[in-house]
Amino acid sequence: MVSPQVSAKVEDVLPEWEAFAHAVQARRPDSGTWCEAWTVRDILIHQTGNAEELARVLSAHMAGEPVATRGFDREDPYRALSDVELWAAFADRCERLADVTDAAARDLSPDTEIEWTGRTVTAPFFAEHMREELALHRWGLTGDDSTAVHALTQDWMTAHSVLEVGRPLFRRGLAKLDLPAGERIEARLRTPGRDDVLVTADAEGGSMRLVPQEGRATVESDAAVRLLLLWGRRPADPSRWHSDAGREALSALRTLLSGY
Repeated sequence: MVSPQVSAKVEDVLPEWEAFAHAVQARRPDSGTWCEAWTVRDILIHQTGNAEELARVLSAHMAGEPVATRGFDREDPYRALSDVELWAAFADRCERLADVTDAAARDLSPDTEIEWTGRTVTAPFFAEHMREELALHRWGLTGDDSTAVHALTQDWMTAHSVLEVGRPLFRRGLAKLDLPAGERIEARLRTPGRDDVLVTADAEGGSMRLVPQEGRATVESDAAVRLLLLWGRRPADPSRWHSDAGREALSALRTLLSGY
């Protein structure tokens, strides 16, 4: 691969880009990661597809010709590229996303509703979601280094995961749990000094929301670990989270929060 080079606009719209790029560049493409069964190259393919799709959906809406979000088979063409070609494609798709989100910030009301993966989001979602993807998958490359912990601790990332992503994070876990009618799971993920993330699920589906701290926490942790748990990840140091909820409750919560 080559040294990371993108415009100042990318670094402004996607401030997590540089740290992610350098983490990729510091590793072999075939190196393993904290994302189960994914190599560095797999993560880069995923991020390239994310940037392309976010820009495609947002630009189509702005053109008055909305399109449906494609599945992860959108990543397939990138698997045929060489490592150098893949890196160039990643930088190019991020440039495109920065251009489109910058235009949307000027031309669309921030509460404009846009379809994304079967739900409605607003225009600022598109840059913010790529930022979270970059920070989360950088952790997948580096583990719990100080840069990753700082990025994942930010309040906006928890809010984005809960309010803007939310239900899609449950899909795999709900299928695994296959809850019978009448059975319900409720769990509180707590970070001192912040609202709880209240997670509920039953046979009809699941939800997560931010609520004031109340009663007993199912899991208490720092903010970065809580965000990893919401996405089905685990910190390298398990002593960063604590629980007295019991094995059965923790097992159900972990299954529910299996992530994508």
